[in-house]
Amino acid sequence: MAKKSSNSGVRDLLNLVVWVAGVLVSLAVGFGMTDGILSVRYLPLAVTQIAGWVVVILALLGVVLGITDKLG
Repeated sequence: MAKKSSNSGVRDLLNLVVWVAGVLVSLAVGFGMTDGILSVRYLPLAVTQIAGWVVVILALLGVVLGITDKLG
């Protein structure tokens, strides 16, 4: 039988912190693109805003899938 590492709780907490930080950064970038604050050089604003909404939707989908994966 494999011995469970004693720092598994710390590793899980660190993974959670990194995951939450990634979600927050993705949402900040996505909403910045939709508001027109962040732009992509050589792309029209409409394309940047659509890409921003794609980022926001995928970040929220990732949150839902991540939570269901942990609970299921």
